[in-house]
Amino acid sequence: PKLRNSTPQIERDAAWAKRHEQRRINLDVIRRFMRMPDHQLKFVLSAPSDMEEIDDLLAHLGPVDPSDVLLMPEGTAPAELDAREPWLVELCRTRGFRYCPRLQIRWFGHRRGT
Repeated sequence: PKLRNSTPQIERDAAWAKRHEQRRINLDVIRRFMRMPDHQLKFVLSAPSDMEEIDDLLAHLGPVDPSDVLLMPEGTAPAELDAREPWLVELCRTRGFRYCPRLQIRWFGHRRGT
């Protein structure tokens, strides 16, 4: 599921930002995926405060096994990922979530198709 941090800047494209915000969370579709035996919920975080939105969403979804939740740092450069990794790994450790690194950025850089 996409968090608020993924909404495009209103100043750049107000219509797209509004449409994105209206459509980014569809609880019925997410619940349908969660009924499948092999599912995961991956969230991309840019700040520790993003966890508030994740907690709210998980509460609305019903019981969620923490091991089905993956947290990934937002970023397109290794330095950004390095800055977010310590607090994100700690969140995963304390909450029982899984950490999902952006290895494609480290291996190939910020390129299309990787």
